[in-house]
Amino acid sequence: MSDFPITFYHNPACGTSRNALAMVEAAGYAPEVVEYLKAGWTRDQLAGLLAAMAVPARAILRDKGTPAAELGLLDPEVGDDALLDAMVAHPILVNRPIVVTPLGTKLCRPSELVLDLLDRRPDSFTKEDGEIVVIGG
Repeated sequence: MSDFPITFYHNPACGTSRNALAMVEAAGYAPEVVEYLKAGWTRDQLAGLLAAMAVPARAILRDKGTPAAELGLLDPEVGDDALLDAMVAHPILVNRPIVVTPLGTKLCRPSELVLDLLDRRPDSFTKEDGEIVVIGG
């Protein structure tokens, strides 16, 4: 919806990302979906998202199922510049989903955090695993 634009940085292989996207769609939105593993990241793009979230790069670093450990990125002394360089080189290092709406920008883990970024909610929603996370608007 153009009156409430949503950009959804998505990994379709991730259940959390799929659930959050389904919640957005269940609320009646048609977000711009960016499959960042295909599209990649730019340094400016990531820096802008981090600034909007007011968090350091480490806050969106994904270590599970990524080369983060092999690249030495789990050391707390590794700074934002090195993390951003690694995230641009290896998009899988960015945790997901990151959602941008007029109400803010957030890493939506768990998936129901996306509801804080919507100006309306679905009447009900059931996650892939059967967990009910929203009843009533």
